[in-house]
Amino acid sequence: MLSITPSLSIPLTEFVWAYSRSGGPGGQNVNKVASKVELRWNLAASTILPPIVKDRLFAQQKNRITTEGELLLTSQLTRDQEKNRQNCLDKLAEMVRRATIAPVPRVATKPSRASNRRRLTAKKHAATRRDTRKVSEE
Repeated sequence: MLSITPSLSIPLTEFVWAYSRSGGPGGQNVNKVASKVELRWNLAASTILPPIVKDRLFAQQKNRITTEGELLLTSQLTRDQEKNRQNCLDKLAEMVRRATIAPVPRVATKPSRASNRRRLTAKKHAATRRDTRKVSEE
């Protein structure tokens, strides 16, 4: 189980793992070991997440979701397959955690009377500066 919050966990059976050879340093060992990890999670078919969290996750991670509704994560930070696998799970847990937090709606505010006054005096000052330029050209 991948624990996201105390009340939300995802069973590891929902994930499909793929392994391949990783790029980067590693010497001759890099040609023998499949240390790059790819995690696929069919988010569209998953019933674990509440619909609102699922919608937020779709919106936040639209670049990582395929047309079939699968969330795709890769990791090749280390030369160790198990560490890369754990890194993918940590990334996924953090993404879902961020999606569980509802965004705070923006409250529209009115500019203060003083800020309006400052804005208008600045506009008048700029206008008079332009007017004086026109007079000096003629």
